Amino acid sequence: MELSQGIKKLIEQHKLWKQEAEPKQGDTTIAVDEVAARVASFYEKIRGVVDWREEHLLRKTAIERILKRRVFTRNQGEDFAEPFLQELIRGGHFPNNNIPARKIPEIQQIIAKYLFLLEHAPQDASSRILARLHDWLLGIAAAEIEETLISSRRERALIDFMTESVEQDIVMKNGTALSAEDKHIQVYVAVQRALFKLDDATISYHLFEKLYPFWKNQDQETLGAIAEKIRVLQEKIRGILAHPLAEKLYQLAERYDTPYLLVGDIIMENPDNFFELAQDPIKLEAAMKEAYIVRLGKLRGKMHRAALYGTISVFLSKMLIAFAAEVPFDKYVTHEFNARAIGISVVVPPLLMLLLVTSISTSSEENFQKVMLEVMRVTYATDKRNIHELASPKKKGVIMNAVIYAMYLASFILSFGFLYLILKSFQFSALSSIVFLLFISLITFGGTRIRQRGAELLIGEQKQGFLYSIFDFFTLPLIEVGRWLSRQVARYNILVVLLNFLIEIPFQIFVEFIEHWRSFLKEKKEEVH
Repeated sequence: MELSQGIKKLIEQHKLWKQEAEPKQGDTTIAVDEVAARVASFYEKIRGVVDWREEHLLRKTAIERILKRRVFTRNQGEDFAEPFLQELIRGGHFPNNNIPARKIPEIQQIIAKYLFLLEHAPQDASSRILARLHDWLLGIAAAEIEETLISSRRERALIDFMTESVEQDIVMKNGTALSAEDKHIQVYVAVQRALFKLDDATISYHLFEKLYPFWKNQDQETLGAIAEKIRVLQEKIRGILAHPLAEKLYQLAERYDTPYLLVGDIIMENPDNFFELAQDPIKLEAAMKEAYIVRLGKLRGKMHRAALYGTISVFLSKMLIAFAAEVPFDKYVTHEFNARAIGISVVVPPLLMLLLVTSISTSSEENFQKVMLEVMRVTYATDKRNIHELASPKKKGVIMNAVIYAMYLASFILSFGFLYLILKSFQFSALSSIVFLLFISLITFGGTRIRQRGAELLIGEQKQGFLYSIFDFFTLPLIEVGRWLSRQVARYNILVVLLNFLIEIPFQIFVEFIEHWRSFLKEKKEEVH
């Protein structure tokens, strides 16, 4: 049976990825002291509970955080790529004695490139706009650094394969205006969000490379020209990410990404063997079943860890707010301290998070059979297509819009009103009620996102009954408030700011001191002979 052209390209890219992953003979690697690494790694684990992120973003988030801190504390003209990489290794984000020392100048070049853009960008804007540009560019820099240290050729090849396949299957209807180029870019973005749950900074980096094919090796003159229009470029990329059809395309890509993930898993194991395996559909199905079970096990493990870390993070945050704000306010301002209400407000939010995450349905036998049909379709050369019609959201009349928004407002009033009455019956104070409702909103949003991640192996559109619609009616307001709050928390998280500057800077100085001290002791011991 003839393999599709997309599969053939994918196999070739996996072969190149395997070659790149092999260590080069004679390469000197970056090494850090094991004791200092254990101390730093312990701190990163504690921080992971306080500033909890999804697993696939942990390394990139750490790179961005450490990069921003080092940029903030650097001396003018200072090269800090080597201590920056050492800190990442000590924190357990990369293995010790694994990153080649030749990567140091590459990383320094990347850092210098983005600092050049920041320094030469037009300054005729408010401090808020410039701060957002600073965060945006350093987020993209972190994505480029991660992909320079860990090859993304395999992931990029799978993204290109799925993009090409899905793009052919989408038909625009009802006169929806979308050029071929815009359609390609939007599918490309949707596939990245669906396949690997990439964040906006990483996708923005990939879009940079689309716009500037030689982005990694731009000369200073070209960088100067880019810096002049960097805010225009920022808005252009934001517009791409927030396109009106972006959400629809993401939902479509999410429903059909499982076959591509499984094909990628099997090819990754042995690219040379896939052609032979594909000649026997029974063997291919057995291999797919095995890959599916492995991926399902990893998914369930991620969900359990998300439940654990999410619950602990919520519990600690709620405890902190309860003892720092609610208890003093109730005792000394309103004189209405209620120990039972405080206890409920501390215990219920983490229990809700645990319930939301542990009640996820991740797969079924029927789902696997659907996956296999799609695997066969994308693996072999065939004219059979899975057509998906896509149209822009229909414009509603003024009256219909008014009715819909009135119902939406009613759902807000009913949801929060009902919860407030329950809290009042337990004699919650005004402050405790507000904090509790905000926490419940954050948890409902966070738990819903994790539940969506738990359904990543399910293929096709999932049917939802009438009861689910009723449930949506009452929980959507909580989710929307939670989404808005999560953005504000990410932007103004005081606890994270304190960790970054009041604790992390002196802590890293202490860890570096341990490393230098142990190196000094080692040198002195070697002198004794």
